[in-house]
Formats: sequence, C-alpha cells, structure tokens
Amino acid sequence: MCTAVSYGRYFGRNLDVEKNYGECVTVTPRNYEIPFRTLPPVQSHYAMIGMALVSEGYPLYFDATNETGLSMAGLNFPDNACYNAWQEGKENVTPFELIPYILGKCRDTHEAQRLSENINIVKINFSENMPLSPLHWIISDKNRSIVIESVREGLKIYDNPFGVLTNNPPFPWHLVNVSGYMGLSEAAPENRLSRKLKLDKYSLGMGAVGLPGDYSSPSRFVRAVFIKEKSPFFESEKEGVNHFFHILGGVAMPKGCVMMPKGECEYTRYSCCCNIDRGIYYYTTYNNSRVAEVDMHSVNLEGKEIYVFSIEE
Repeated sequence: MCTAVSYGRYFGRNLDVEKNYGECVTVTPRNYEIPFRTLPPVQSHYAMIGMALVSEGYPLYFDATNETGLSMAGLNFPDNACYNAWQEGKENVTPFELIPYILGKCRDTHEAQRLSENINIVKINFSENMPLSPLHWIISDKNRSIVIESVREGLKIYDNPFGVLTNNPPFPWHLVNVSGYMGLSEAAPENRLSRKLKLDKYSLGMGAVGLPGDYSSPSRFVRAVFIKEKSPFFESEKEGVNHFFHILGGVAMPKGCVMMPKGECEYTRYSCCCNIDRGIYYYTTYNNSRVAEVDMHSVNLEGKEIYVFSIEE
C-alpha cells in the first residue's frame, strides 16, 4: 500500500509497508554508470535523489526526483501488474530499473511519456533472494502527472489530472470513482434534502460528510485528492513543506489499523517531500516526526559513485 502526491513544486509519498527494508536517501550523480539487464549501461545521465534500498551497489529506488524536477514513484499493484518476456524491437527494462531509466533520460512528463511508449517491462528478478514487486508508477513534473501500468493487456499510460496515486484497482477505475464524491466541499452544506424540514448545521466541516476515512486504496485516493484540492498555496518553503506533510498525514497508516494476511501490521514507514525546483529531499519516519533533509546539490553531481545517507530513526 502507498500514497503518492504531486503538489506544485513538491512531490512525495507515504511508503506503507510491514517492516524496515534498510532504505536510505540516495543521490545518484550524473556519471554513475547505470547498468541494465538487457540494455547497454548508461554512463552519463541526469542526477537524481530519492529513497532507495542499495543492494550490490545498485540503487533500488522507491521514489526519486531528478535534477530537472521530474519525479517518479513505484506503488504496490498486486494481482494487476503483469511483467513480460523479452520482446524484439522494444526497450526491455525491468521494474527495478524503470525509475533510473526514465529519470536518467527525461526532463519532463512529455519526454517520459514518449520514452515509455516503446518500453516493455520485462520479468527479470533483481536476484534470487529479491523477486520483483508488483508495481505501477506515477511520474510528475510541476505541471503534469501521468501513470504507467503494465497489465495483461499491455503497457498503459494515462494522464493523471489529480496528481495522486494509490494502489488497486487500475487507474481508470479511480478516475471514475472520484466522480462519486464531487459534492464534497470545505464549505457548509445546503439543505437539499427537503424544503419542509429545518435542518441544523451543527458543526464545522459538514460539507465533507461522506469523505471516506478507511485505509483502503480507493478511500485514500479520494481523501488525498480532497485534501490536495482544498490546499492553499504557500510562498515560503517552511510552510509549503509543512503543509505537504499534512497532506500525507491525512492518508497515513498508524500501526495496528491494517493487518496483512500473515498477521503483520502495515504502517507508514516513511513520508517524503521533495522540492523539485531545488532538489531538496525532506522526510519523516514512523518513529521520528522531525523533518530531516538532504540537498542533492550538497554532493558532487559529476561523481561516479552513489551517495548514501542513513535515515534518522
């Protein structure tokens, strides 16, 4: 489970999992050689920063933003994600390579969409002990978001007018489902039930009665859209970042509220917010609500080795 949001100059997500995977903030500089399983390595590319599990020197990104402001996150998509055998004439990219492949080559969502149209997401595990996760992806810049889903019918690319992504069902279902909540408002409701009945507005916030409050992916999608769409614009960095974490907090999972089939509790392991203009990656963890930050430009972006920053627990 997870929720990702694109909001003006900020992009981020909640990672909802059942345990610590050893993730860390990771900067991939421009000259780190990115290897690929079926394609030639890329020796020069856009730099990027994000949260990753680094294994065998390779950054397995959960989410990242490159130096041009293009951002991307992979979210759980069980039972719907479908990866394929190698295909002739396609750019065959594994799921764990997709974020560095796209962010390394593209400046914005239009370039990312054109590049993705010839991609085949190929079924190759990272290692024997690290099988593939079923994922779909949100890709955003400051002006636009798209969604990529590799399903049984093929690779689908959708415009995402909400700038929000959660999990199942497939994205077109969420597009339709949100329409059922068009009556929600931040303002007080009007009595449209009956002209004969005198009904009292006994509390503030009644315009949002019906906003789903559970932790299912459809409900988190609607709730994130509502909070984001009602959010004001903030000029200052402090206010903007603070508010972004409040958006994510509105869909975060406390421990004990979501039980997995084997009895583990899924919870919001970390929340992140990247200023895509400045390349500053902010994050909090479940046990530490203090906002920590890593600036992409604090390291040598012309380097050939990745930079790893342990997260503050």
